[in-house]
Amino acid sequence: MPDTPQPPQSQSHQPGVEAQMTPRPQSAMERWRGSGKLEGKVAMITGGDSGIGRAVAIGFAKEGADVAILYLDEAGDANDTRRLVEAEGRRCIAIAGDIGDPAFCADAVRKVIETFGHLDILVNNAAEQHICEDFAEIPVEQVERTFRTNILGMMWLTKAALPHLKMGDAIINTTSITAYQGNPQLIDYASTKGAIVAFTRSLSKSLEAKGVRVNAVAPGPIWTPLIPASFPPEKTAQHGSQAPMGRAGQPDEVAPCYIFLASYLDSSYISGQVLHPNGGTVVNG
Repeated sequence: MPDTPQPPQSQSHQPGVEAQMTPRPQSAMERWRGSGKLEGKVAMITGGDSGIGRAVAIGFAKEGADVAILYLDEAGDANDTRRLVEAEGRRCIAIAGDIGDPAFCADAVRKVIETFGHLDILVNNAAEQHICEDFAEIPVEQVERTFRTNILGMMWLTKAALPHLKMGDAIINTTSITAYQGNPQLIDYASTKGAIVAFTRSLSKSLEAKGVRVNAVAPGPIWTPLIPASFPPEKTAQHGSQAPMGRAGQPDEVAPCYIFLASYLDSSYISGQVLHPNGGTVVNG
């Protein structure tokens, strides 16, 4: 894995485009060797077009799962991910839309069921973030939009998916190290990530009787399109340098957490928990 900072760069549109990044994130799971842990399963992954979502989609495919990826409008990245999943011999569909819209969430689940016949794994991964130097000046519209994408969309999609999930299935939510450490420039984003931790814990208790496991992953600084799409070039260049390991992580280093939590073989006794691939930062919870 790289041990030097990435060069300064930025993008003007969220959630960002992986094809425009230098260097490109390591998200193809090239070193992962599958063992059939998810054979016959169907997974739906939001934000599956790039970054962590792409690595998870490819990792699931290597373990035998068919995959549906949801994305906002990054068609080029989505097509690349679909091609990489299909190269592993698995089926993949890409569905464009806004998870902040409950009607889209219901329609996306319907398309997955129509295409694959069932749904076994839901990965709620899509998110957006916006810098605000002075919280007194934070736009109301930004706060509402961030909450709609990051936590409300997660709820709408989970609600639509639940009737199709059964004993042994899994829901995996992406939270963040910011839920535990906070971030003075990303207060609304960090707040949604804290809400995701509470959502994960509460939903896990709600679904105990149904036998559906609910867990989360809290990445630290990972090199994904959201970074150049959020920060100015000089800050992007230092992304990850504050981690104990001194660098940003790669999506390929995070995806194994999702594979572990999706596999009933590996994590049948784990629910309501959060994994922390964050470069060595010790957090509680």
